[in-house]
This record gives sequence, C-alpha cells and structure tokens, in this order.
Amino acid sequence: MAVFTPVSRDELARWLQAYDLGKLVAFEGIASGIENSNFFVDTERGRFVLTLFERLQASELPFYLGLMKHLATHDIACPDPMPDRRGRLLSSLNGKPAALVTRLAGREQMRPGPVHCALVGDVLARMHLAAVDYPGTLPNLRGLSWWIETVPKILPFLSAAQAELLRDELDAQQRFAAGAIYAALPRSAVHADLFRDNVLFDTGRDGTIRLGGVIDFYFAGVDTWAFDLAVAVNDWCIEDDGRFDETRLDALLDAYGAIRVLTAAELEAWPMMLRAAALRFWISRLYDLHLPRPAEMVTPKDPGEFERILAARREALGPADAARRP
Repeated sequence: MAVFTPVSRDELARWLQAYDLGKLVAFEGIASGIENSNFFVDTERGRFVLTLFERLQASELPFYLGLMKHLATHDIACPDPMPDRRGRLLSSLNGKPAALVTRLAGREQMRPGPVHCALVGDVLARMHLAAVDYPGTLPNLRGLSWWIETVPKILPFLSAAQAELLRDELDAQQRFAAGAIYAALPRSAVHADLFRDNVLFDTGRDGTIRLGGVIDFYFAGVDTWAFDLAVAVNDWCIEDDGRFDETRLDALLDAYGAIRVLTAAELEAWPMMLRAAALRFWISRLYDLHLPRPAEMVTPKDPGEFERILAARREALGPADAARRP
C-alpha cells in the first residue's frame, strides 16, 4: 500500500456522501506497499480502508472486489467491499477508480511463530476451496506472461551473474509451464501475494492468537493452488538466508493439508512452484526498484531477499530438500 494520489478531507467527505455510512470522522494515508493509494477511513458507522487504484483498470477491478465479496460470504475473514447507495462496489475519486472495504481487526506479524503459520495454512486451504465456484476469469497479471515481458526491461540493471540466473530460471519456468504436470495442477482465483504484511492477527482475552483476516487481494488472479501455497511458504517459513525454518514450514503445510490434501501433480510440481514463486517476486522487486513511479509515500522492498530465496530453491536436490511434502 502507498499514497500516489493525494486526497483531502473535503474531497473524501464529499465522496462519502454516496454511501450510507455516516459522516467522515478521521482518515490517514497508509505508507506501506507500492501499488495503490490507500487510506484508513473512520466514519460514524464503521472503520474502512479506501483504495485508489493506480495501475489496475476499472474493467479488471470487479474481479478483485467480487472475489473478496465471494470469500466473505463463504466465511473467509477478508475485507468486505461496501456498496454505495446505488449498489456499486466501484466508483471514482480524484480521477482514479476507488473502492471502500471493511477494515479488519488485528495487526501484521513480521516475526511469525508456528501458531501464526498454522493459521495461515488453514485459511489458505479454505480460500482455495471457497474459490472453486467463483466465476471470475482474470489471469494472474504478474504471472509468466508478465515475467517474459518484464525481464528484458530489468536486465540492463543487473550484474552478469544475476542476468544469467534470471534468464536461466525464466527459461526453466517456460519449459515447465508447457508440460503435462503443470497442466494437471488444480487452480482457481488465488490471492497470489499472501505475505506476512497481508495477514492480520488478533489476541483473545484468554491469550489465544486468532486470525484477524487476509487483506490486499489486488494481485489476485486465476493461477494454480500450488503456486499460491509456494508464495506463502517462501515468506512465512524462511530464515534470513532464504532457507526454510522446518518448524514453521511443518506448521503451515500440516494445517493446509488438514483441510486439503495436495494432488500427485502438485507434489511433483512443488519444487518448481517454489522456484516460480521466488522468481515472480525477484522480478517485481527489481522492476519496482529500478523503474519506480513517483509517489507521495512509497516503501520499496529489497529484491536481494528473493534472489537469495531463488538460489536456495535451485540448490535443492529434490522435493524433500526443497520442502517437506504435506
């Protein structure tokens, strides 16, 4: 999240008149992230998050908002898009497509333990099953086609060794995506960005850690469930050198497997999916670092983290070395 398009209090107050949510009480920009302009918004009738979409087109946004609404109706803790008085989930503010969703309770946990990882595995499996009958068909816009388009743009900024690694892995992923194993992988609309800063946790009065909810669905798209799972474990279950913390990894995969057992194709594809997930975020972080957009508030992320993760995944000799199979 970030703020690229400023919004004044008067502008927001006028915009909120289209909603049955009472008067504006308070609002503030959200500094983390790099894609959209985001604000916390408090009104007389609740707490919300306002997003102004900087890159996504208005024609694409019904997929994301519809997915959140679909998951919310299936008891997945996620932001619920708010309709205006005309029933619309999407409108416009300061020349940008805009949407308002419920603000979830809890905070992110950047140093997760096994309990947090287990909650993530559980909700991710339930999200996959809940999305089976979601009719949206938008592909993952940061998937293989985007990698192929983007890599030539970032190669001039890399060392010779980095460029060789990037080209070699992209070639390997293209070959794998053209094969029968990849074609057999189950898929649906997936989150595709389930990082630590996109999950909130709350603590009950008895001290029990609870899932507050999953946020930021604006990288979602139709992709494989194994890729979505790989994205999660590559962030939630790693040490600083990119290698896995086995305790956290076991907790996440066991919780996922208790809800949904992976198929034979997913087990065979697992090492390549871990590499694909690392490649995707290495490419996007390189792109955001070297080809940034101007922003009022922006926090770029270190691409070196996913270069290390990709190297660690490529060093693995087989599925058992890459990650314990669920």
